Amino acid sequence: MTKTRRRFSPEERLSLLREAEREGFMETCRKYNLAPTMLNRWKKKYLEQGVEGLKPAYRRVDPELRALEEENERLKKIIARQALELEVKSELLKKTPIQPKKR
Repeated sequence: MTKTRRRFSPEERLSLLREAEREGFMETCRKYNLAPTMLNRWKKKYLEQGVEGLKPAYRRVDPELRALEEENERLKKIIARQALELEVKSELLKKTPIQPKKR
């Protein structure tokens, strides 16, 4: 049994909040199979920001910022690889003594 995620428009959210005020909070939650915390969150956002608070808030990431983050990760990997190579080389130099050439 899979659950599908329901999406409510701001108008639907507002109508559910108004219905909860009229008919009762828990009754509305049971009727629409909503978690009480979800209705509380919508109510809090509505009281703080009005109807704008009921709109879905998607975080948009600036493409330039995303490109910079990807470049930063790439450079970090390069530096890590170089640091590892230096460490391996220094360990090898410690283990193999340099012997003078015989004439």
